[in-house]
Amino acid sequence: MNAPFTAHQPTPPGTGKTTLARLTAAELKAAHLRIDAIEAAVIRSGLAEPPLGPVGYVVAHEVAASCLVVGASVVVDAVSPVPAARAGWLELARASGTSVRLIEVVVSDPAEHRRRVEARRSDVTGLVVPTWRQVTAVAYEPWDAGRDGPRLVVANDGSPDDAMVRVRAYLSKI
Repeated sequence: MNAPFTAHQPTPPGTGKTTLARLTAAELKAAHLRIDAIEAAVIRSGLAEPPLGPVGYVVAHEVAASCLVVGASVVVDAVSPVPAARAGWLELARASGTSVRLIEVVVSDPAEHRRRVEARRSDVTGLVVPTWRQVTAVAYEPWDAGRDGPRLVVANDGSPDDAMVRVRAYLSKI
């Protein structure tokens, strides 16, 4: 696989987005830019308090641009629930002259998704994982392929290895 820029989005927490992003980054030998980790670091630094708004995305865009300009592949791990956030990744790919592959991770069974959200534990110091109520309260605006570009929807209902079969196939088409 040789994907310069991959973004796992618009994906609610608890679907396995980070797990698949890590696996993808490891296979590509790419930078893994996780919005949650960036936001937790900003909060730990004392520079801001939640909610952060676009801070994590702005920082991730700059780091991704720096990686892409030197030819390094990037995997962005972001929710990007609204068109403006998605547009930023598409514009970054255009501006850097790289291809982009967008991946949306879902869990088909709402009860299983809820179980995963409620079982989550933070793996980043200072990152507070959202509750099921918080996850379902976010307005995830529907994807519009004409506006947001094409994407792969991966049902992460089994093991991450099963989902990665589809991710690999999608990325191999670059």
